[in-house]
Formats: sequence, C-alpha cells, structure tokens
Amino acid sequence: MEVEIKLRLPDSATHQKLSNSLAPFHTKTLIQENIFFDGTNKELTSNLAVLRIRFYNLEHCVLSLKAKPVISAGISRMEEHEEPFDPVLGRACIAEPWKLLSVDSSMVLKRVRDEYGVGANGVVCLGGFRNVRAVHEWEGLKLELDETNYDFGTSYELECESADPERHKKLLEEFLQENGISYSYSKVSKFAVFQSRKLPEL
Repeated sequence: MEVEIKLRLPDSATHQKLSNSLAPFHTKTLIQENIFFDGTNKELTSNLAVLRIRFYNLEHCVLSLKAKPVISAGISRMEEHEEPFDPVLGRACIAEPWKLLSVDSSMVLKRVRDEYGVGANGVVCLGGFRNVRAVHEWEGLKLELDETNYDFGTSYELECESADPERHKKLLEEFLQENGISYSYSKVSKFAVFQSRKLPEL
C-alpha cells in the first residue's frame, strides 16, 4: 500500500515560490515520462487499476501496477506493485503494446494477465504525460515538488510518501502557511486528470 500526502498548488508562481523555499533541501531533479496501458476491453481501468511504464531521465525505467486508489483530505492510498523494466523494451512496448504480454519474467505483468484477464483481447497504449520532479530531504521526509505537463495544460503538486500521513500533513501545512504558499488538497490522481483531459478546478 502506497500512502502519500498530495497538496495541489494553484499556479506556476506558487510552484516557483515553494521551490525557492525548499532550495536548501534540494537533492535532485528527475525528468519522468509516464506512459499508461490497459486491456482492449478496459480490463484494468474498469477495475480501478492502471499499468504504467515510467522512464527516468531517459536512463532507466520502472513498470508499475496501481490499483484501488482512494484520496481524501489530501491523503492518497492505493495498492502499488512495481519493478525495474528494460527501457529499450519499454520504448518498444509504446509502439507495439502487445509485446508486454510476451514478457514472462515480470511479476507485475503476470498479475495483469492472471488477476485482470488482460491478454486475450490485447493491450492498448493510452498515452501519457511528462513530469518534472524536484526531490527534497526536509525534516526527515522526502518531498517531491511536481510540475506535470499534460497536452491540455500544466499542474503543480507537492507529494510526500508517509507512514504517518496525518502528522506529516500537519507539519507540511504549517511550513506552507509560514512561507505564504497557497495550496489545496488534491482530489484526484495525475492519471485521473490525464483521463479526464482537463485540469482540476481550483
């Protein structure tokens, strides 16, 4: 189970202001390309699941199955199973999604086939989006400041994976308020925004 605090920022100016406040704690910036897949008959998305290939800085690649997302008051909980994936094969699967079904060594893809029945009717690539993620180590937490570029607009978000989300959310909110950073609780996942093809209302 992945548990994350997700706080939405209203615009690029607020994102820049928060980036400046977090600058002393910055450790790295990741360029992420996220590509999503489903069965031809929506076997995954109809069961609140999604298969994602994520490329990092054009160098390495992770395959993920995410399922049963619940997001409330800025705290997201969902099942997550992920594993490293060959980036060359990942690129090939975007052009020819059926190649995913031929990978026998992947436990993620075994679950996709066995639990969700993807395969009999084929696989489709849904497309995706790019994310620039600035990673910070702050108060013992890993904060991820995201600028997400969809083909219909850009959104901004602060994420933090946490084993004690209520306490850490309070800590984060105090930091944002002290630094005059406007924010709201994220209500949907990035994939849900991508599916809807419109940015969430502020």
